[in-house]
Amino acid sequence: MLMCAFFVASGIAHFIRPAMYMRIMPPWLPAPLALVLVSGVFEALGGVGVLIPATRVAAGWGIIVLLVAVFPANIQMLLNAHAAHASKIWQGMLVTRLPAQPLLIYWVYVSAIRPA
Repeated sequence: MLMCAFFVASGIAHFIRPAMYMRIMPPWLPAPLALVLVSGVFEALGGVGVLIPATRVAAGWGIIVLLVAVFPANIQMLLNAHAAHASKIWQGMLVTRLPAQPLLIYWVYVSAIRPA
């Protein structure tokens, strides 16, 4: 249930504050607004999908693919903070966020994919 809430809330946030997500889109990606909205849809759908036994494994793999796909945005957020001379504390927090992505992937794997 926690995983569902986490990913659904995050997916909905893409629609509530798309500009926030567009700022961290790597500049080499096309159609940033479309990518933000599409990723929000799939994040929310994946969150719901992990609750349904028939779709749990597929939704889990979908979320993992999405987490890998959005990793460049986490790097871009750090690059933006560095370029803007953000505080060392903020930059440090962004650095520590990078290893959080593999931890999220592991959480999804053990919760939704790996057999109990």
